[in-house]
Amino acid sequence: MNDQIQPEGSPDHEHGALGDSEYAEFMELAAEEGFDIEDVEGAIEEAGHGPLPVLAVVGRPNVGKSTLVNRIIGRREAVVEDKPGVTRDRVTYEAEWAGRRFKVVDTGGWEQDVLGIDASVAAQAEYAIETADAVVFVVDSTVGVTDTDEAVVRLLRKANKPVVLCANKVDGPSGEADATALWSLGIGEPHPVSSLHGRGTGDMLDAVIEALPEAPPQTFGTAVGGPRRIALIGRPNVGKSSLLNKVANEDRVVVNELAGTTRDPVDELIELGGVTWKFVDTAGIRKKVHLQSGADYYASLRTAAAVEKAEVAVILIDASDSISVQDQRIVTMAVDAGRAIVMAYNKWDTLDEERRYYLEREIETELAQVAWAPRVNVSAQTGRHMEKLVPAIETALAGWETRVPTGRLNSFLGELVASHPHPVRGGKQPRILFGTQAGTKPPRFVLFASGFIEAGYRRFIERRLREEFGFQGTPIHISVRVREKRGKKK
Repeated sequence: MNDQIQPEGSPDHEHGALGDSEYAEFMELAAEEGFDIEDVEGAIEEAGHGPLPVLAVVGRPNVGKSTLVNRIIGRREAVVEDKPGVTRDRVTYEAEWAGRRFKVVDTGGWEQDVLGIDASVAAQAEYAIETADAVVFVVDSTVGVTDTDEAVVRLLRKANKPVVLCANKVDGPSGEADATALWSLGIGEPHPVSSLHGRGTGDMLDAVIEALPEAPPQTFGTAVGGPRRIALIGRPNVGKSSLLNKVANEDRVVVNELAGTTRDPVDELIELGGVTWKFVDTAGIRKKVHLQSGADYYASLRTAAAVEKAEVAVILIDASDSISVQDQRIVTMAVDAGRAIVMAYNKWDTLDEERRYYLEREIETELAQVAWAPRVNVSAQTGRHMEKLVPAIETALAGWETRVPTGRLNSFLGELVASHPHPVRGGKQPRILFGTQAGTKPPRFVLFASGFIEAGYRRFIERRLREEFGFQGTPIHISVRVREKRGKKK
């Protein structure tokens, strides 16, 4: 059965993960079931797109970044208030313009009491720019260029990313002259915009679409043979640096009992089992970014960037301590990023029987969302079970890259629907009609149904997919498209 399931090894076709013949058969099936062909093609493209291009919106406090983000995404989601620093954590939204889909990152958290405004803005801007494919730099045209704006411009030049300059708060023709003055920044044409009223945003978004790549370049190892990237993440003092030193068999990273010794990620090429891996030892993620101070604030941004660039996140949990909200937040961050995941419970050698019993109960209740992740019980101090780490990483990568052929998937779905139909709701019983796996890294499925499929039934499908095909160590994304009634579409 599993010999039909294959890790992705060949280049992507234009139909996502589907080959030409498989795609033709699938579209024929969709037509027979009464689906609009354009809808089906759009659903496959949407589910199989992989990472969308990322647009970061940066600028100093109170220049209207969140208002602009709301305007771009077409709905009021980013919190807007007429005082600096309302946006405290980075938030990502999906947007579409002129038929192109992309992600928008609304950056915030720049507070004067963190590091002083210039350094704080620089920390946020550097993270946003580093992980983005293009940047919208928002300047308040009524105030003009400030020292903080010039500091961000220096970062933009250094990063060499495409930049669209947004001269915000130009509410009418009288403000055009203020916008023209921003040519002095030397980063291209200022686009006069009123994010509050929508004036000029269309022209600015046209420039954004030109600046964004069709698909972002992958920053991790490819089929050509680049080393696979492993991010070691976890809260401070959980043993990340000790673990890296142990797998490297030498002291490469400063280890200290004082939590938070590591400030910047340290990339290390390490050979294990005849294979070279790139390990990234990241600074511990502390409480929410806006509650941090000094270098800890900056470290959190760097850690998030490291996870974005990794293929596998090895999440270290201190087994001697209770699983905390911070631990859960770190797990959620890795899952949301779509990375392969390995759970490593460190300091295992220090546990007595009672603590082991309670830890198992905590894992069952607090970390149920990653019950599918390979687990290793290790001691970074003594080296206990370190030999199990690489097989766990390889297992997670294999699950992350696995693809189920469409024919095999539909046989499985047919059996599943026959034996466990969707509950009847409002006198109707929606059915999964057919589906395909549109992408990998992580596995992304698109299912086509006769009616709305409840979240509980989607979770049931995910659970059965894992039982049937493995997918150990990887999140699974499932999207559902419902067939429109015939005659409804014009």
